[in-house]
Amino acid sequence: MRIGWYINRLRSMSPAEILHRLGEHRRKVVSRRRDDGWQRYGSPHLHPVFHGLRGAVQANANADQRQAITAAAADTLEGRFSALGRTWPPRDRHRLFAAEAWRLDPVSGTLWPGPETHAFDVDFRSAGDRGDIKYVWEFNRLQQLPPLAVQWLLSGDGKCLEAIEAAIDSWHAANPPFRGVAWASGIEVALRAISLIVTLDIAGDKLAVATRGKTGEILAASAYWLPRFPSRFSSANNHLVAELAGEYLISLAFGSESVSARAALVTEVDKQILADGAGAEQTPTYAAFTAELILLCATAARQAGSPFPASVDERLAAFAEFAGWLPARGGGFGDDDEGRTLTLGDEPDYVRSVAAAIHGYLGMAGDAPAPGDFRALFFGAPSRQAPTPDGLRTFAQGGLSVWHGTMNGRRIDLTYDHGPLGYLSIAAHGHADALSLTLCIDDEPVLVDPGTWLYGSGREWRNWFRSTPAHNTLNIEGQSQSIISGPFNWSHKACATLVESQDGLPWKLSASHDGYKARFGVVHRRTVTGEVDGIRITDQLLGRSHKAEIVFQLAAGLEASREGGTVKVSRGEETLLTIRFPDGAVDIRAGGDAPGQGGWVSPRFGVRQPAPRLAWRGEVGRDGVAIHLAVPPRLSVPSDII
Repeated sequence: MRIGWYINRLRSMSPAEILHRLGEHRRKVVSRRRDDGWQRYGSPHLHPVFHGLRGAVQANANADQRQAITAAAADTLEGRFSALGRTWPPRDRHRLFAAEAWRLDPVSGTLWPGPETHAFDVDFRSAGDRGDIKYVWEFNRLQQLPPLAVQWLLSGDGKCLEAIEAAIDSWHAANPPFRGVAWASGIEVALRAISLIVTLDIAGDKLAVATRGKTGEILAASAYWLPRFPSRFSSANNHLVAELAGEYLISLAFGSESVSARAALVTEVDKQILADGAGAEQTPTYAAFTAELILLCATAARQAGSPFPASVDERLAAFAEFAGWLPARGGGFGDDDEGRTLTLGDEPDYVRSVAAAIHGYLGMAGDAPAPGDFRALFFGAPSRQAPTPDGLRTFAQGGLSVWHGTMNGRRIDLTYDHGPLGYLSIAAHGHADALSLTLCIDDEPVLVDPGTWLYGSGREWRNWFRSTPAHNTLNIEGQSQSIISGPFNWSHKACATLVESQDGLPWKLSASHDGYKARFGVVHRRTVTGEVDGIRITDQLLGRSHKAEIVFQLAAGLEASREGGTVKVSRGEETLLTIRFPDGAVDIRAGGDAPGQGGWVSPRFGVRQPAPRLAWRGEVGRDGVAIHLAVPPRLSVPSDII
């Protein structure tokens, strides 16, 4: 696995990156001999980073937030932890943070390497029998600690302080620098440091002197690690933003702003949040994660009296506007590993929560955060409610068009993806989903992106959920538009082009991609047209005719029945959508033991559910194949039943 991974990555590297990797290897060799042990990382004097945070939390916490924080703290104090669709084995509340807890995979029940193994020798890219590395890293982010600190602040519960001290003391003892799985990735080093800084700003002066000293040592070791092994070149995506955020916030905690980390962060804002607000990585959740990290640093800089340039606020505002146009449910695309910076745990709408936090920080109108939203304690809430977006909006740089409106009295939310595969040479978190659609009816997902499932341990299923046949678009011979060459890599990338975006009635969108040109001699063009009671989708293959498959992946819990060339999509007794195909060559399947046998959706990381996949197969050429999606009126309820 490691040899294959390196070969595929080398194909994506420029000569400059290869030189960088060689230099990085030399630094790792030196680090193995020299950098271990806490004695090298003395605890400096620690300064507040988020000035006034404690007072703001006390002043602004509402009843819903207090209830949510109390519940999150109670879970931690009782030894309960859930993340990424899994619940960890319960821990003894009198021994919440045993040394083994930091290495436990909750799925396989096995332990990842600990202090006996140098971090650079941990093979986290090979699944083996340990499970997905994401799970053990999630627990090591220490994101359970800020809610405990807030709960102590609001309730005075001393058990919260005891749990914070137990966690920090245990982590310090079990994870000396730079040993074991917890130090194996820069993004993990950074997110853990951020959790500790926020915890200290809320409750630090109430923690034991020894615990504060150990926290300072963890931060000092992290400050040494982050600038020496940064994610650069093909790896410089959200990982780099997290690493720079960690480096910047640690410098403020040490009392001296890192000019280099600040400058690099400001540069990355323009690279990773595009001018129209979309994320460069082609996934809304990773864009939100990037925006949250930048927002946290911008807040700290403002409170330190050295605000970031106005251009940073402008990009954050652009992302928040982009997020406001996304469907409230079921409109996601690309990878989503549920990465967060400040969190209470499971969040149904992370993207909108970050958008609300940005509007609160900027004092702008926006969607109100959900009841109990944790970020609103830190950044505030929007100044007022923003109007609901309506009509057609095309985000040209991000490559996404969104239409909101009504058909037959029902609210319709549609997205059409005509963007690039992903960001940088490996497009690590993109999916082969050019010209795919999602559709929500009355805020309920109907046609959906399949989701993510798993990363390192996903194996062939990881490839399926990223593939073109899993998405609501056309494929040829079951092959993807872009060619997969590893769990986070591609050897060939389709290039999509927006042809037309026309608002009004009828509204119209047209785009094409060249992913099949080299292999099959064709360019795929899809035109989507709004009609009074539905949507017409026309797929063309420009170049020559070819047998193709056009897929519609339904959300879990929906049913599909076919009569001739017409498929009715329903939930219970109610018909949500009628899809009229050119003929009856439509296959409807859900589930299956192997990828491609039927439909699967992953509503969140680590969760997989069977769901109907509609697949029409036939000849497609320049004249095109038209498919009509009709939206029936809402099912009326007889007056004598009311």
